[in-house]
Amino acid sequence: MSRLNFDTVVLGAGMVGVSVAVHLQKRGRQVALVDRKLPGNETSFGNAGLIQREGVYPYAFPRGLGTLLRYARNQSPDVRYHADALLRVAPFLWQYWRNSHPAKHAAIAKSYSTLIEHCVSEHRALAADADASALLRPIGWIKVFRTEAARDAENRLAERWQREYGVAFESLDPAALHQAEPDLATTLSGGLRYPASDSVSDPNALVTAYAKYFEALGGRFFIGDADSLRAGWEVDTQDGTITAPSAVVALGPWSDRVSSRLGYRLPLGVKRGYHMHYAAHAGARLHHPVLDVEVGYVLAPMARGIRLTTGAEIALRDAPRTPIQLEAVEPVARTLFPLGERLDEQAWMGARPCTADMLPIIGPAPRHRGLWFAFGHAHHGLTLGPITGRLIAEMMTGEETVVDARPFRVERF
Repeated sequence: MSRLNFDTVVLGAGMVGVSVAVHLQKRGRQVALVDRKLPGNETSFGNAGLIQREGVYPYAFPRGLGTLLRYARNQSPDVRYHADALLRVAPFLWQYWRNSHPAKHAAIAKSYSTLIEHCVSEHRALAADADASALLRPIGWIKVFRTEAARDAENRLAERWQREYGVAFESLDPAALHQAEPDLATTLSGGLRYPASDSVSDPNALVTAYAKYFEALGGRFFIGDADSLRAGWEVDTQDGTITAPSAVVALGPWSDRVSSRLGYRLPLGVKRGYHMHYAAHAGARLHHPVLDVEVGYVLAPMARGIRLTTGAEIALRDAPRTPIQLEAVEPVARTLFPLGERLDEQAWMGARPCTADMLPIIGPAPRHRGLWFAFGHAHHGLTLGPITGRLIAEMMTGEETVVDARPFRVERF
């Protein structure tokens, strides 16, 4: 097998890995990007397409007794679990629950918000370079409410985010919501719009565009086996063995397969999710991504149709599909917006890579020279891909970093 020499090999061609590869290539590194599939065809393929500038607080584990009891019955549309997985994932969930204490969550947000602050600007800059700006919609997104209690609670939360981090929001009464989205149900109690966030009409196309830009810069993409990574660093691909003095692990929910083999015991878990595309019935139009807060699903206008995305499924990463959440929320979604026929043969399923403290792992592996980690972004892989790519590239090339990288380093575990 032939040997191919590069400065860096990036493992994983989702939004995070592609962004890392682009930023390194822009800084003069000769980069090989390796994945088992074409860019953007794993976790980055299926999501609500939100670039969440408002997402300064990462998604916490619920701590209210009533909510926990509701989830324990395993019939909630927004969170389901595999009973046979609970023993395996219990240590992760315990740490996740502890870190979700309000005081700890607030402290975590202080670090997390430094990444979120740059998410939209970094995406827009990269999209402009990649001639992909048309895929970004600078229109924000909307939460909708079925009850006044939920509306008022979310408005209080938005006011807090605005006070603490300057997050802009617009409270929509039923008339204003109807003006923004005329085809939504008229029984809603109002909405909440985050105007500073962007959305994406085709997440896979956006990752693909960034990957093509990477290749236009001189980078090379290879189909290969990330599990073959060997210290040195070497990895096997269809075109030969790649060798490089540095490697970046950006494999999303599969990152622990490499990190654990190298001796790193990290508190990682996955939240699985599903999506399905639908036609819009009778010429109805959806202008913004919309979260049905009290039920826990998103409807998002996509190039393929209206995408219905589910909440979280707590399961082992490679367990068989169980799209019962999709079946549960589809009838409810049809009461919110006039969905037509299904456009996909089966539901798509993916897994979000999560850390127990809700912060991604970004930085050097302390026991291996030349090894770097960039994973654990949970619900915000699409959101934080470009800023993560910039941060890793700055660290690897010795530049001053755009944000303080210390909170995201692996040594915290």
